[in-house]
Amino acid sequence: MLRFIARRLLETIPVLLIVVTATFFMIRFVPGGPFTAEKAVSPEILRNLEAHYGLNQPLHRQYLSYLGSLLRGDLGPSFKYPNRTVNEIIADKLPVSLELGSLSLAVALLAGLPLGLLAALRRNTWLDYVCSSVSMIGLCVPTFVLGPLLVLACAIHFGWVNASGWYYPSDRILPCLTLGCVYAAYIARLTRGGMLEVLGQDYIRTARAKGASEARVVFHHALRGGLLPVVSFLGPAIAGILTGSFVIETIFQIPGLGREFVNSAFSRDYTLILGTVLLYAVFLVVLNLAVDIAQVWLNPRLKFE
Repeated sequence: MLRFIARRLLETIPVLLIVVTATFFMIRFVPGGPFTAEKAVSPEILRNLEAHYGLNQPLHRQYLSYLGSLLRGDLGPSFKYPNRTVNEIIADKLPVSLELGSLSLAVALLAGLPLGLLAALRRNTWLDYVCSSVSMIGLCVPTFVLGPLLVLACAIHFGWVNASGWYYPSDRILPCLTLGCVYAAYIARLTRGGMLEVLGQDYIRTARAKGASEARVVFHHALRGGLLPVVSFLGPAIAGILTGSFVIETIFQIPGLGREFVNSAFSRDYTLILGTVLLYAVFLVVLNLAVDIAQVWLNPRLKFE
């Protein structure tokens, strides 16, 4: 396993280099600049700003300079916030996005797994139809529609929670429900499909023939194999929850990293864009590695290859 992890980590180096290179040159080729978005500045001031941040150098030298800073762990200064570095902004905003993502993932698992299990264990009954219908609604309604509907009902009409902000524990309810319900629908569908496939296997019939209780058959024999599709989905799902928080943080005015990424794209903050893209790429690589390890642990027939 250690050799497998080491090999995978070595393979991520060229992948991350490609991500950084593609992002670096794409944002440079977009019309506009970091100091021309808000208001017009005189040519002399613009030249001084570009010289201060090294933007007056040839593009290849800017690229090599950024790679050198990246190897030292320095993501550079922010163009939008002159007195702050990208490292400081990420350290400040990332915990908010991680809290939002963790709570949303908990909502997705707590809602999706029971729905999928009930639908699989009561196949072709009214309970299966209800669970499948609920998950289908979750798949069809996007977050930018579900979020305002929850705000309209729970915050404006009934006044149970605040419509926006991230100040009190109750402020976590609507954003986490909005983001978690969409992924709960995927988890429910995958759980139902995986459990139905496993419940039809020969070793499940053998366990039932030996007199094992239904609870033991489900939780001891079937659940481990039935959750393999869910585990495979969790890697990109967690990354999707983190990147999907862009919309949620904008709707609910949450001071997270996703909102900063959207603002940096509009203001052409090159270094902040590069820092957040690189961070999400690292998250995706680590999560996919964790999923591969979990799959081998759940299914002994798989090997670390």
